[in-house]
Amino acid sequence: MPDYRDILFLTIGALIVATPAANASQVSREADVINLRLGERVLVDDGSCPAGQIKEISGAKLGPTGVVRARKCISRTGPKR
Repeated sequence: MPDYRDILFLTIGALIVATPAANASQVSREADVINLRLGERVLVDDGSCPAGQIKEISGAKLGPTGVVRARKCISRTGPKR
């Protein structure tokens, strides 16, 4: 008979495998970001953040009119594309 820890381990493993990777796409204008989904992240290279950083827009939470966006400047990783 399986132990509860085995069942918990298998359940967590299945959830990790089923979760899609959170890849962030990159655009040059915030206006290009349409139909943002909950949890989705998009990098916006519009020059509004300090040197060495890039703006990240994410679908933060679900509001009455749809997905509410969160904006913040994050460290740029790798060379500018």
